Amino acid sequence: MNVTSDYRKLKLCKHGLPTWDALLPITLAIVNNQSSPINRKILSNEVVDSLSLPDKLRYLKSKKNPAENIIDARMTWPISELALAGLLERPKRGAYQITPLGKQLLKKFGNQITAKMVHEQPKYLRHQEELAKKNNVNSPINVISNDIEDDVDSFQTINSLINQYNNKISLDLLDRIQDGTPYFFEKLVVNLLTTMGYKGSNGEAIVTQKSNDSGIDGIINQDALGTSTVYLQAKRYQIGNKVGRNELQAFVGALSGVGSDRGVFITTSDFSANAIEYGKNQHIVLINGLQLSDLMLQYKVGVNIKNKYITFDIDEDFFIDD
Repeated sequence: MNVTSDYRKLKLCKHGLPTWDALLPITLAIVNNQSSPINRKILSNEVVDSLSLPDKLRYLKSKKNPAENIIDARMTWPISELALAGLLERPKRGAYQITPLGKQLLKKFGNQITAKMVHEQPKYLRHQEELAKKNNVNSPINVISNDIEDDVDSFQTINSLINQYNNKISLDLLDRIQDGTPYFFEKLVVNLLTTMGYKGSNGEAIVTQKSNDSGIDGIINQDALGTSTVYLQAKRYQIGNKVGRNELQAFVGALSGVGSDRGVFITTSDFSANAIEYGKNQHIVLINGLQLSDLMLQYKVGVNIKNKYITFDIDEDFFIDD
């Protein structure tokens, strides 16, 4: 295994800093050297420290975001891409360890690991397929063209790029949720529906006990007296493992046991056609993984606002000479 962290021998960007893909093998090697899962921030710092950058590069700021060092911000990408490709995994929240596949590629290719290799992994390709579905395009837009003809084209391109980025974040959210525990997912969906306003001003939101086996994972009383109650079921399935009719029938049975016919079934994957038809007939609200992550972005659950963009046009009235 041959991995160098001498930044002068790596592929560099115009600033003289290593490109994000040049940091892939270093990141993988540092995680491989850990005896236990390593915290994301500690991992990022260890990779950057290993580069032995001169101060002018180590603390070089971005003009667009002067509060952040360029190299620290850049570390988001190698960690995220390695995890999406299945070379790193998160055994617990915010911590990473190398997978058998990561060990295999690191041993075989060492410093020759490239973005192309990472992006050819089956898990990453499945992620891209889901991203294409969300973008509703065959090939995502990657750069703004230099020959945009008018303002309409400009706004359409900018909006496409923002949507593409947010769609990637929404799929990253699903990936994080799938790495968590079922109980964490149950807390998340109760938190989400509460944030959406289903609890009401005087209601109550409850995550059922971990040992609960009734088929109900969350309860939201929409008023103080509990006269209007929503029951939740949360299934943390991997992409491709669809919720079937049998799971919905079990949920309807659980609802019947508490004298209710109002339920919301949320999954990180999707529902089979039979399950969708059955859910409609039983008046069960179905939320699949793509809808879930979109709602999390919309109601800012599990995410922070990174940037806000303001665009301008000319105030024609201002230039009218009375």
